[in-house]
Amino acid sequence: MADRQFNVLFLCTGNAARSIMAECAIGRWGKRNFRGFSAGSHPKSTVHPTTLELLKELNYETAGLRSKSWDEFARADSPPLDFVFTVCDQAAGEVCPLWPGQPVTAHWGVADPAAFSGPDEGRRRFFFRIYAELENRIKIFTSLRIETLNRFALERRVEEIGTIKLPDKEEH
Repeated sequence: MADRQFNVLFLCTGNAARSIMAECAIGRWGKRNFRGFSAGSHPKSTVHPTTLELLKELNYETAGLRSKSWDEFARADSPPLDFVFTVCDQAAGEVCPLWPGQPVTAHWGVADPAAFSGPDEGRRRFFFRIYAELENRIKIFTSLRIETLNRFALERRVEEIGTIKLPDKEEH
């Protein structure tokens, strides 16, 4: 796998929080073997400010992050995709474009942190929890020995990863 880089696209409706976080996390945990992208079916005009704050706090480079349409990845000149993961239920239910490369797809739905209403500290904690859930799945995914799995086994495994949840923590 050292000489092969896999292209992974994370989809959400607005491409302002969850998919952006996942794009960053796979860049960190996938190192040279995975190249992450994110997009939305109805992208927002900007990345959610709390997403940017969280990613900066976690030492990610945020200067190039932007909300973009999934159409950018469905063109003939787009990078061929190996994996496409939806991270929100709405995007999972939409009719997606045909992706170049016949990627393995799965739904890795998590709650929408941008929909949180409440105090700023609660919002920050909720964003971090969503990031941690995505990061956990990405760590498991990037540790797979992809070269040893046939397509059916790989599809089953990435679907299973999408069901992994973090344990609930009680607030004290």
